[in-house]
Amino acid sequence: MTAAFVLHRADGAPLSTSFRRAAFGTDDPFGRNREIAWEGPDSMIAGRASFIGELRVPSFPHIETIVVVDGQLTLETVGKPPLVLGPGAGAVVGCGTALRMGAESRTRFVFCAAACKRPTKTGLTPLRADADFKPTATLPAEVLLGPAPECRSDNVFTEDDVEYKAGTWDSTPYHRIIRPHRLNEFVHLLAGSVRFAAPDGSVLSLGVGDALFVPKGAPIGWESSERVAKYYVVQTVQDSSERG
Repeated sequence: MTAAFVLHRADGAPLSTSFRRAAFGTDDPFGRNREIAWEGPDSMIAGRASFIGELRVPSFPHIETIVVVDGQLTLETVGKPPLVLGPGAGAVVGCGTALRMGAESRTRFVFCAAACKRPTKTGLTPLRADADFKPTATLPAEVLLGPAPECRSDNVFTEDDVEYKAGTWDSTPYHRIIRPHRLNEFVHLLAGSVRFAAPDGSVLSLGVGDALFVPKGAPIGWESSERVAKYYVVQTVQDSSERG
């Protein structure tokens, strides 16, 4: 089995991932309805949650990337037009943001959140499927099992204090060996499909609307046969020897 945690299947198929109901700190606005699939040593979590009603948060207690999978969530900050998130839409809430949230019916979303003691970027940052893509580096030849892909990204949010980045990425097809994942990474697929291989020979297939989380160090391979686009969150994690 792969070491990735599937957070959502667009077709409603059962998940093998185990979730635990828990809040992310004492002031978590989604605490009563948050289900955590993974929690790491660098104060990052990933999972799924739901919300209904209206809530005002004077200072959002952490960074959180939200992608709605069912329903509609409205987010409002002072002086800005409301941001309405329907299925497949997402946004990043910066730590310290004063926020009003509303959902007229039960709304479900997947998330990737991180604690942040010294935030530098507040407010709402929408994720964009129609991103302003810019070319990025391809993969090194030694990990590829075929032609090098052309990759692009649109990084829209960066919080340097916790090395947290979010945005949209796409790539032409490619096939990569199984190797330890270099980052903590949250993925919500917008286009295409991917087959993630594990060292035991098993393969996890994901398609449009599916979401997963891959922790740093998880051995995993990648194979795609068409253009793939995704929302992403990545976090660089220091090794224990580097944390002092």
